[in-house]
Amino acid sequence: MPTVDSAAERARTAIRAGILDGTHRPDTMLSENELAAELGMSRTPVRAALTRLQDEGWITIYPKRGALVRSLSDGEIADLADARLILEAAGVQRATTAARQALADRLEPELVAQRAALEARDLDGFVTLTIAFHRSFVEAGGNRTLAEIGDRLTARQRLLLSAHRDSLFERSDQVIDEHRALIERLRADDPAGFAEALRTHLMETHGPELGPI
Repeated sequence: MPTVDSAAERARTAIRAGILDGTHRPDTMLSENELAAELGMSRTPVRAALTRLQDEGWITIYPKRGALVRSLSDGEIADLADARLILEAAGVQRATTAARQALADRLEPELVAQRAALEARDLDGFVTLTIAFHRSFVEAGGNRTLAEIGDRLTARQRLLLSAHRDSLFERSDQVIDEHRALIERLRADDPAGFAEALRTHLMETHGPELGPI
């Protein structure tokens, strides 16, 4: 018989998948009772799963009312884009020429998997790939604290990409081209050009105008 912890993890995985695939849209309320019935389990593991999802930034729990699927405000989106620009550009700036070349070589083949995920409309798969792709730029600088700060933005990145899944799939070719442009700037050993290409990419993805680095 499954333990509460294993059932809670199954519930967390299922609810999170529903948020990612659009079953549970931003700004909709989730019912603990309805989720338990849909998942074929008691309310106890569902309650635990919702608590974990709130900790991860996916939902906000309102006692006796349910759990609201989060959406990001314009201000939060702007702040996220700004933070990512600073962290990723700084990582590439701090990297050595050899490290930038090696990173370009490593990331180039990953574009194939990214394109396949987009063509299959596998949002969860693409989000996982693109977060790892962008994390590589922060890691390139060798600063663990910056990498840890970047990791704290992951839930918000997933939330934003999930909310804009339709436009993401519509501009899939452009997304891959923008990722390729970042790799080309690495290969050219051009940190300033990388920062500008990243700014353009984030403006397309996040929308708001970005401030200076």
